[in-house]
Amino acid sequence: MKAYQALTERFQRLARLDHLSAIAGWDMQTMMPSGGSDARGEALAELSVMHHEILVQASTAELIAQAQQEPLDSDQQANLREISRHYADAAILPTELVEAKALAGSRCEQAWRQQRIDNDWQGFQRNLVPVVDLSRQEAQLRAQALGSTPYDALLNLYEPGMTSQRLDTLFGELIGWLPDLLQQVIAKQPAATALQTARVYPISQQKALAESVMQLLDFDFNHGRLDVSAHPFCGGVSTDVRITTRYDSSEFLSALMGVIHETGHARYEQNLPKQWPGQPIALARSTAIHESQSLFLEMQLGRSRAFLQRLHPLICQHLTAAADLTLDDLVQQVQHVSPGLIRVDADEVSYPAHVVLRYEIERSLINGEVEVADIPALWDEKMQRYLGLSTAGDYRNGCMQDIHWTDGSFGYFPTYTLGAMYAAQLFNSLAQQLPSVDEAITLGDLDPIFSWLNNAIWRQGSRFSVDTLVQQATGETLNPKWFKQHLTRRYLGN
Repeated sequence: MKAYQALTERFQRLARLDHLSAIAGWDMQTMMPSGGSDARGEALAELSVMHHEILVQASTAELIAQAQQEPLDSDQQANLREISRHYADAAILPTELVEAKALAGSRCEQAWRQQRIDNDWQGFQRNLVPVVDLSRQEAQLRAQALGSTPYDALLNLYEPGMTSQRLDTLFGELIGWLPDLLQQVIAKQPAATALQTARVYPISQQKALAESVMQLLDFDFNHGRLDVSAHPFCGGVSTDVRITTRYDSSEFLSALMGVIHETGHARYEQNLPKQWPGQPIALARSTAIHESQSLFLEMQLGRSRAFLQRLHPLICQHLTAAADLTLDDLVQQVQHVSPGLIRVDADEVSYPAHVVLRYEIERSLINGEVEVADIPALWDEKMQRYLGLSTAGDYRNGCMQDIHWTDGSFGYFPTYTLGAMYAAQLFNSLAQQLPSVDEAITLGDLDPIFSWLNNAIWRQGSRFSVDTLVQQATGETLNPKWFKQHLTRRYLGN
């Protein structure tokens, strides 16, 4: 198996470059002074070019062809399939485009941090236009190779096998019932709790609470850490996972729920298979599956009354201003539904509307149907249609609130709601197999849940396709009815 062995050695080398890139990227968003942005962007672009040139050299295709004739076991065959996929995705693009997009994305992302604070749409637009132009070039090259639409070609990078036609069906059905459900929930729920009164929650206390909750969720601090960034994320590598949140001293739930969300990503990363170091078979299956793990912890587990009952004493212990907080108040606030402008702070009922809005805009943008200048008006129109809110003139809390488009991550947003659907389906299967799951959660015994997730998702890496992985875990491929059932049961009680 000389060819296969040569390929695994090449991908171990690529993984080491990815490691450096991931940590340098984390540092850029958390620790780096603003004056270092240009040089760091160039360094990261150089790493991208090195990665690309090593991967797409002619010998890679030759080795793949030879390895396909070698006697490989099932895991090796799965790894070779993933090696072939990574190579095919990379070989489509010229090195010059890879470098240009990396540099444009770095400039746009760095400038966005201050431009968002300043509500500076004109400045942001000037930086976003070249990112979109380069992303369109990439999409066209990929579409020609795959025989798809430009947007589908980018979507395939995040969710292999997914198409906008399938998304239109899934999201069309979702938008068909979601607005009515949202109004029913708002009409039924009680008024907001006392948590919304003026209180101060020191950042130091919130951080101590966050780390305590991460310990409860079995985050491995020997292989990861928690920091602060402008936009919460999970980065690094599986042996050194970096998660971030952002704090607001006037309230604590957004930071806490952000930590629980990112810890879901981190637990997945920390438990990916260790027996294939540096190999693509050991990577997470897809972005939607990754999101399903973060939303499993944040939504299915983290916002349940059973988990909040376990969380309540920790909150009272760490936050002086929350010492008088009752469990009922906590549950009521965490499960409170109120459409808002900010996606990452949205409740789980209104959240999908934020995703559909972004999906519709970025699909039209990449397919050349709208231009960057059209984004604010489209955003406002869709916010009013789906959530009854206006962002006219408020770019900071409208079309400039997310980091994803700054580096050309078009095709990413749909995976959030796909992930929510997968999370509901996974939790439903878990509850059927472990009927006492709520009791275990209340007692703080999360081992059965994590053991189930580890067997069903984490340790599988990319051995199987998304459909096969979900089929094996739940007995069926993606079925959005479980998401609707979850929201209906939690918020309407039926």
